[in-house]
Amino acid sequence: MSDKNIIDVIRYVKPEVERVLWARAAGRCQFNGCNRLLYKSPITQELVNIAEKAHIYSFSENGPRGWGVFKKKLQNINSIENLMLMCHDCHKTIDKDKDGVKYSASLLQQWKEKHEYRVYTVTGIADDLKSHVVFYNSNIGEQRSSFQQKEAMGAMFAQNRFPISENPIHLSMAWSNEDNSPVFWEQEADNLHREFNRKISPLIEENPTKHFSLFCLAPIPLLIKLGTLFTDQFPVDTYQFIREPKGWHWQEFPNGFEFIIKTPTENKGNPALIISLSDIITHDRVKKVMGEDVSIWELTVPQKHIHNDNIRNKKQLSMMREAVRRLTIQIKEAHGLYIPLSIFPAISVSCSIEMGMARMPKANMPWIIYDQNNKERSFIETITIGNVDC
Repeated sequence: MSDKNIIDVIRYVKPEVERVLWARAAGRCQFNGCNRLLYKSPITQELVNIAEKAHIYSFSENGPRGWGVFKKKLQNINSIENLMLMCHDCHKTIDKDKDGVKYSASLLQQWKEKHEYRVYTVTGIADDLKSHVVFYNSNIGEQRSSFQQKEAMGAMFAQNRFPISENPIHLSMAWSNEDNSPVFWEQEADNLHREFNRKISPLIEENPTKHFSLFCLAPIPLLIKLGTLFTDQFPVDTYQFIREPKGWHWQEFPNGFEFIIKTPTENKGNPALIISLSDIITHDRVKKVMGEDVSIWELTVPQKHIHNDNIRNKKQLSMMREAVRRLTIQIKEAHGLYIPLSIFPAISVSCSIEMGMARMPKANMPWIIYDQNNKERSFIETITIGNVDC
């Protein structure tokens, strides 16, 4: 047998070994941070095999990482323990490190073990721990919001929840108008409703017990609208982006935090609800919009907790829902079911969504949501929830 034939035999990877390699890698590149799908084209999405079988200890004794522990058992050089599934680019990268210093055999073994453990863990998740990941972001004033998918997933893992799919459900819309434009609110609200019906409703109809995890950064009125679409009838976890420490992970419950309801001294005129959680909204700002003949109700928290990073624990969200339900019942009893309630909110992302979830369509009066607009230097009317003509 010629030297060439000997080399061909040594390079040969048995089909059963290759099958196990693909299974352990879940068809993805095992280079740390790549994770590229290797069974379809990233451009055309056609089914193709773009995988390469990379050796941890090199096939050649003079390769980047040598034979190492396989020097005395070369027949095992193509064993599953010494192979990683990689794309061409990553395979080329590790083999360019001729001395095997930057991409050492021990480092590659760690990457292989970490990747395969992740695949094993995620595919073994029980159905009741799986969750549909929903991203929703939109313009906030002149700023565009964004967030990192990996950070959001990490927050889910901490709550013992795991994504059903690698691809989140996006409800977002790229809209050029700013939020002082009436067209902005009309188009964004319509788009949100349409995308919800197209992407979320079929999942709920298929299985009402399916779980959703929400990661959102958008103007308050749209977030309240999103909450009303989900309602409190379906299992949903709402996450809050915390500025310090930065991220989506929940923190300890803030000491002394509670919701406080303040009722009007007298019921006159149409009702208005001030929600002062992330900032203080004074009565004169409401009267500037609605006039003097108005009954102002308030939902707030102790003054030391009024700031834009005050929602830090999941328990605060259930407290918010309870407070909203209790308060809206009181307002309805005082003003009737068909009088619109004007809402002036200064609240966090998560509380906005939870407020919408707490709304009971047939039991609550119509809501007219206002939003502070810095260009107008005033609150402006944005979205109406419910029929004001009833």
